[in-house]
Amino acid sequence: MTTPRERNPIGGHVPVARGLAANGLSYANEIGAEAVQVFVANPRGWATTPGRATQDEEFLAGCAAGRIPAFVHAPYLINFGSHTEATARNSVSSLRHSLRRGRRIGVAGVVVHTGAATGGRPPDIALAQVRERMLPLLDELTHEDDPWLLLEPTAGQGASLCSQVPDLEPYFEALDRHPKLGVCLDTCHLHAAGHDLSVPGGMKQMLDTLEAVVGSGRLRLIHANDSKDVAGAHKDRHANIGAGHIGAEPFAELMSHPATAGVPLVIETPGGKEGHAADVARLKELRPH
Repeated sequence: MTTPRERNPIGGHVPVARGLAANGLSYANEIGAEAVQVFVANPRGWATTPGRATQDEEFLAGCAAGRIPAFVHAPYLINFGSHTEATARNSVSSLRHSLRRGRRIGVAGVVVHTGAATGGRPPDIALAQVRERMLPLLDELTHEDDPWLLLEPTAGQGASLCSQVPDLEPYFEALDRHPKLGVCLDTCHLHAAGHDLSVPGGMKQMLDTLEAVVGSGRLRLIHANDSKDVAGAHKDRHANIGAGHIGAEPFAELMSHPATAGVPLVIETPGGKEGHAADVARLKELRPH
């Protein structure tokens, strides 16, 4: 019989400035996290780091011992739809770094934002570039322990290539529905993009649509964040669970849907350690028992 934790491990994005294990795992323990997400490079720059072997080994061992699924969030600057050659080229090297570091530390997936068609280019041209630059990276995932590449739709700002769930279909088609291609849903992003998750049945409708668009088993991670703004505002502003325009109960609906079985939830909410611990505890209360 599946336990609540096995059904939906709940955790958060953890700081790792002083080391993946020394900082990240200790923080995870303090907030009661059953799953973690980390950065392995500067999230707002192109600089990469090889990491520290001892911290990598301790993180890998600690996650295994605690049965803690781990994920990497790739840097925010990555945009495979950019009209700027330097950005497109740097996006390739940055995501490749996150994927390779992810395998070294045993993560289940690497999250990357789906990006935007910049420079006034039509979406089909930008998606052709996504295919050209990203598909070879997916084809490099040939090791058994390679992480999944998880596409995270955005809140719909600017010329977003993918914000609402149906937008994932052309993105998946551009990447040949690669077997290592998955999805990370951010509830704040979805609400901001126009999926009203606050209404009864809103989560179910969105998840039913996801299954119809990408198929079963592609949803591998959920960023569980409330929204400071109303549905359709196209603003990426996270709120604590139950303190925003989504509210708390829709997260119970989320965790009772068949599409989320076995899928971890991580929070990216404000409030520091105290706020994070409260959000993790609140989600555990909402999780089906």
